[in-house]
Amino acid sequence: MGQKSALVLGCSGLVGAEVLKLCLESDTYNKVVTPVRRPLLINHEKRIEKVIDFDMPPWEEMFPVDHILCCLGTTIKKAGSKMNFRKVDHDYPLAFAAAAKKWGTTVFSVITATGSNANSNIFYNRVKGELESNLKSLALNSTLIFQPSLLLGDRNEFRLGEKIGMGLAKLTSWMTPSSIRAIHCKMVAKSMLVETNAKRTGFNIISNKEMHNIG
Repeated sequence: MGQKSALVLGCSGLVGAEVLKLCLESDTYNKVVTPVRRPLLINHEKRIEKVIDFDMPPWEEMFPVDHILCCLGTTIKKAGSKMNFRKVDHDYPLAFAAAAKKWGTTVFSVITATGSNANSNIFYNRVKGELESNLKSLALNSTLIFQPSLLLGDRNEFRLGEKIGMGLAKLTSWMTPSSIRAIHCKMVAKSMLVETNAKRTGFNIISNKEMHNIG
């Protein structure tokens, strides 16, 4: 206990912020590396901030670490194009996974989505599915894929469609199967911490239903 290091990606996002908070509070980690585009207003003795260019990250300054918890994700609207969306949701996670293999990281945990499918006609689901397929091909010591449904929580930016969807999801949660029921970001974050430290090996998918049960 207290001897592991973690690298948290996407820690300014909905789930990533919760994952970072849990990692800093946990006795499991004595070092938490956070690669970011812009500095975060979070001061903590365990946190090591690295302001980087994600296209050319200074790998040797961030590795080795024991665990990577990847919460990178955007929207096509925010990214500005499908190409930029793919870069954030596919290319960057895969690049860090390859670095994880090189530096001997024991666990790579990443958030994709319910419905991820490399053969999907839906661009979002297809990109997430391609990431999963490529991560599987990397054959890391332990890869954990978390597939949440609609995420509940307070985002920094306002998304009207999501606000409406979240409202409907809350109203109908009692009648929605847990496999597709909306899930709070804190529940996903807790699941990531629990499973990352559960000593699983190989390629594992943690479904939305499983995360509801863990939370």
